[in-house]
Amino acid sequence: MQTVLVIEDDQNTAALVTLYLEREGFRTLTAGDGPAGLALARRHQPNLVILDLMLPEMDGWEVCRRLRQASDVPVIMLTARGEEIDRVAGLTLGADDYVVKPFSPRELMARVKAILRRTSRLPDQHPTELVHQDIELNLEKRRLRVKNETIPLTPHEHALLEALMAAPGRTFTRDELLDRLYPQGEAVVIERVVDVHIGKLRQKIEPDPGHPRHILTARGIGYRFADPSEPEEPAT
Repeated sequence: MQTVLVIEDDQNTAALVTLYLEREGFRTLTAGDGPAGLALARRHQPNLVILDLMLPEMDGWEVCRRLRQASDVPVIMLTARGEEIDRVAGLTLGADDYVVKPFSPRELMARVKAILRRTSRLPDQHPTELVHQDIELNLEKRRLRVKNETIPLTPHEHALLEALMAAPGRTFTRDELLDRLYPQGEAVVIERVVDVHIGKLRQKIEPDPGHPRHILTARGIGYRFADPSEPEEPAT
């Protein structure tokens, strides 16, 4: 049984979300503030976290940042703040989705299931590892190693890096990469979401993120992973 941790200080909202989660067969954990939520996350290692942005003691931004330091657990931010700048900020911190209150519980459940589908790969359906120079992406264990150092990835970062590394030299449009992030079309598409995740990936795998050598930009189109069989070209 998969476990979902709900970090929400509003008791009515927390009760509604846990009710729907349990109806769908999930085990639930609840916390009313950030420190309690982080403690539960460390103790129980949930499969997904639903995180309210406006929390007492420690806000959702800081909770998300600390979760990301410790693990790659998927995070759905739940908040009344729907401005694009807030959504981009949440994604930059490592959130996997962003749901604005008031929300439909059924839509939230659809997003939970969609994210968990992406993070529950059957290992015999794909190669187990993608390797490029000193970058090793283990698909079965969902683990990235760069220069023999393990680097945590969010589910969205993993999906993008897998798509790019599996087809070196191929240019993916932003729409194609959005389809990798949201294959069921379940998320509200936010302008720049692909660029946000690519920027985070470059910080993790590039020796100099400002002059990338692995994930290259195809101006006006999208991105591609460097093909080792081609001569090196100026970074973009």
